Amino acid sequence: MSSFAEIVLARARDERVGLRFGDRSWTWAQVVAEGASRAGVLRRLGVRHVGVLLENVPDYVFWIVAAALEGAVIVGINPTRRGAGLARDIRHTDCDLIVTEDRLIGLLDVGHGVPVLNVDDGLDLRAEALPSQPSEAERTLLLLFSSGSTGAPKAVICSNGRLGALAESLAARTELARDSVSYLCMPLFHGNSAMMNLAPAMHVGSTVVLARKFSASGFARDVHRYGVTFVNYVGRTLSYVLARPEGPQDRTSTLRLAVGTEASPVEAERFAERFGCRVSEGYGMSEGVLRINRTPATPPDSLGLPVGGADVRVLREDDGTECPPAEFDEQGRLVNAEEAVGQIVAIGGAAAFEGYYNNPEAQAERVRGEDFWTGDLAYRDADGFFYFAGRTADRLRVDGENFAAASVERILQRWDPVEAVAVYPVPDPTTGDQVMAALQLRTDFDPDAFAAFLAEQPDLGTKWLPRFVRITPELPTTASNKTAKTPLRQAAWRTEDPVYFRRGPTPSYRRFTPERREAWERGFAAAGRTGAAPRGEAGDSFSHN
Repeated sequence: MSSFAEIVLARARDERVGLRFGDRSWTWAQVVAEGASRAGVLRRLGVRHVGVLLENVPDYVFWIVAAALEGAVIVGINPTRRGAGLARDIRHTDCDLIVTEDRLIGLLDVGHGVPVLNVDDGLDLRAEALPSQPSEAERTLLLLFSSGSTGAPKAVICSNGRLGALAESLAARTELARDSVSYLCMPLFHGNSAMMNLAPAMHVGSTVVLARKFSASGFARDVHRYGVTFVNYVGRTLSYVLARPEGPQDRTSTLRLAVGTEASPVEAERFAERFGCRVSEGYGMSEGVLRINRTPATPPDSLGLPVGGADVRVLREDDGTECPPAEFDEQGRLVNAEEAVGQIVAIGGAAAFEGYYNNPEAQAERVRGEDFWTGDLAYRDADGFFYFAGRTADRLRVDGENFAAASVERILQRWDPVEAVAVYPVPDPTTGDQVMAALQLRTDFDPDAFAAFLAEQPDLGTKWLPRFVRITPELPTTASNKTAKTPLRQAAWRTEDPVYFRRGPTPSYRRFTPERREAWERGFAAAGRTGAAPRGEAGDSFSHN
């Protein structure tokens, strides 16, 4: 197959159940027919770019199929965005139409000026003939938002041909076969689910079980109910599942394989034992270009090696020279981080990047000559294995959600007492990042007033709430008077400045006492991630004992 449209047409007469949602099911032939009827809607309305603001419901799949058949573009709208930021995403990607549902239509009360179709109101659908020829492989099929250091989300271009190629290659990576049942619970507005689950499942003609959204309490129930054999995941998914009580069926489940990113070695081992399956970690991007996967010889906390022998290196961000190998102490902690940590770069990989939509500045950050700079940090050991080291200073990833620090900073700067602010990622004991904000204030810090301010901000994304707040008399600066985030990231909460901590999901801050700090830091050792823990300021080193 050379394009996703060809994969769709190949399923047009397939009577195997292709999609399940709750108690309903559709054969692949019915999925294609549903897509064809929606392609007719696009044709009648003259729509080219369709913004899809849906949870993981069957209609999301039908609209992706429709776009493949009609040569249209699906824009995955992120429902955790709010207010003017959400309206900006819609305008930036030139959406001609927004498809949404009752649950999310309230997010569209900002004036975006685009017609809206609510799938819960019923659509004017008619039976439509399939096209005689598939859409061209080079046509853009998906625009998937991936935030960058400029603060505004970037729309990654994924062509019909690239999704088709990924469907074929990732079918092997995910080990999907005709009798597989995959569980799609990660959001379809991210590339992970479309590329790692839906497309390869459609390629082999297996069954996809849709979950409206991820639920830790519902995960095991659905695995057993539907006989799930494969699941994709990102971020803290495995951690949330493991936090639920084990059920009597878990250890004899049908699950064979879980493939994803950012689970700790301890989590992966516990999840595999609990569900009697394998867990396979790797590194990839919606932008494509490169993948790093584990091999049998990969050290426990390493990403692995580049797929296909690709020339991928760790380069210094200032002069582009290659970083030296990592050095570790007897406890496995990185001791030469300043020299060894750099950006992951695919040498000669720029040609494989399809670009960012309508964003030449972001494109220039990634493409430097013939090389592709990922914006992600790593280090390599003496044997060439890669270890993830976070993201560049202005990007964070919380619970699988990427966003820019600048977006959060702009909101915090609205608070009257704020004189200066810096937002940056600090490591989570289990996986990914937590949000930390350093505030330079004109008055004393009032945690309750700060929490009330945050609760009133309509454009504060659900993942953007700071976990830690550091109150500092003066933010560090570079020689050019720009805020220096490196020392802030390295110190994290290990500072003599007052630090406040948010324990739950709502804004409510209390002092981060030594006892709370000790309990938090014990999580790094429990998850096998002592190397990810912060160094702290001078004289305040991390202890995992």
